[in-house]
Amino acid sequence: MKGSKRIGKISGINGNMVIADFDDYVVQNEVAYILHNEERLKSEVIRVRGNKAELQVFEDTKEIRIGGEVEFTDELLSVELGPGLLGQIVDGLQNPLPQLAEKCGFFLKRGVYLEALPDETKWEFTPSAKAGDRIKAGGKLGFVYEGIFKHSIMAPFGLQGEVEVKKITSKGKYNLKYVIAELTDENGKVHSATMQQIWPVKIPITAYAEKLKPTKPLVTKIRIIDTLMPVALGGTYCVPGPFGSGKTVLQQLISKHAEVDIVIIAACGERAGEVVELLRTFPELKNPRTNRPLIEQTIIICNTSSMPVAARESSVYTAVTMAEYYRQMGLNVLLLADSTSRWAQAMREMSGRLEEIPGEEAFPAYLETRIASFYERAGLVRLHDGDLGSVTIGGAVSPAGGNFEEPVTQATLKVVGAFHGLSNNRANARKYPAIDPLESWSKYGSFIDEGQRNTAHRILKRSQEVEQMMKVVGEEGTALSDFIVYLKGEFMDAVYLQQNAFDEVDAATVSERQKYVFNVIHKIMESGFKFGNKDTARRFFQALRQKFIEWNSIEWESKPFYKKEEEIEISVSEKRAELPEAQHA
Repeated sequence: MKGSKRIGKISGINGNMVIADFDDYVVQNEVAYILHNEERLKSEVIRVRGNKAELQVFEDTKEIRIGGEVEFTDELLSVELGPGLLGQIVDGLQNPLPQLAEKCGFFLKRGVYLEALPDETKWEFTPSAKAGDRIKAGGKLGFVYEGIFKHSIMAPFGLQGEVEVKKITSKGKYNLKYVIAELTDENGKVHSATMQQIWPVKIPITAYAEKLKPTKPLVTKIRIIDTLMPVALGGTYCVPGPFGSGKTVLQQLISKHAEVDIVIIAACGERAGEVVELLRTFPELKNPRTNRPLIEQTIIICNTSSMPVAARESSVYTAVTMAEYYRQMGLNVLLLADSTSRWAQAMREMSGRLEEIPGEEAFPAYLETRIASFYERAGLVRLHDGDLGSVTIGGAVSPAGGNFEEPVTQATLKVVGAFHGLSNNRANARKYPAIDPLESWSKYGSFIDEGQRNTAHRILKRSQEVEQMMKVVGEEGTALSDFIVYLKGEFMDAVYLQQNAFDEVDAATVSERQKYVFNVIHKIMESGFKFGNKDTARRFFQALRQKFIEWNSIEWESKPFYKKEEEIEISVSEKRAELPEAQHA
């Protein structure tokens, strides 16, 4: 001990893991600072054995020496929650990166930590509760406007039972640490409420009445996802795929077009080049629904692969805690983690340094538990006031060589509700999105008719079987009826399951248009066709495909849209015939 502070001594260093001896006590997961000259390097206690605390350091440990001092804080690793989070670009420890770059220059210094939500900023607070009201944890005391959102100021999430509003301030401008309300609990203890809350990142925020089963589809406007492997609002999904298969592009387009209120992007271990591109493009993008900058409803958490490995874990938990915070306001939040494989690699590295017994491929034995506990923080909830809020989590997975049998992908598949597997073959064939429609699946319902979806699956599967057969016996050894089924599957894949990400109209398809167009395609799939030979069949579907691709780029419900539909209907009706038994998929 040194004064009132608890000070330990460094007795071992292994990369970003430091062992410290202590005399008093240490709390699991508490924050500690490695003291080195004028630097204070942030770390977290991850294991305590006897009088030795093992810490993962979120900074580079270069020049740290045995015998150095460690200061224990008695505080858990936490984030600041309050107005001002939206539009921020922070690292895994919630340091605002633009301000950090301003202070440190091009090369960020270790041990420099800034306030995520500055004290000097004042917000116009409007009370909605009054003295004498009885509320629970997370109950709304008032609100401020944060961009286009009504940002609810809530009672502290850690309160137990009901509390009475003893005093609440009047409407006016206050900073985040100003006490806006005093709340009395059942034991007569008074709790102060400010516009800012500090919450430990590894403890879920559960200040709601109940957790509900996600049933309402989340409209991503990516046709293959919404139709064949949908995601539910408050559900979970994963996007595994090899390098270069389009995971990041898909995640970014979903963040732009998905029908949610808030988007939180956790770049945990992504390559710096990809993150730089994200940071450059996002401030310029506009939300098609509000016509305002997309960054106003987004929080970006950056922890690139060139940053300290241990901070990847904190970035994942920081992101999900922020998502839960906005869910408590009755908002729908989409959290995109890219990529959870690199977070798992950080866990593997730390597990090795802790000398734990390794599991499969040297990942820690608790890998599945950690991944499950992260995805379990998603969900649709009913708040105490009856409002609904949701957190939807989508995690990109980067299996080496696209091997979906590796531990991180398998652990993720056990807990998510939808699997969007990206295929190297489809990516190499320039198909976007490169999601394999036959390998991927979803446990959630779609806004597309179930019977129509089953027909699509059946035809795609049969089409692939015929394609494989043709590789053996050749096109000439394939029956015309089978060849037509093959062409139907190829047609549907080209005109509906693929989208042009560079086309303003085709990049995002609203749910009404998806239902309308899919109904047209379903009729074609169910139709019989009469062709003299395979060349005639091929030419017909090629011409039809071109018409459909042109149709996809025409504005929904415009005159040219319906004119092109008439053209398509005329072309199909000329060749339509009674569906022979042989053409059934």
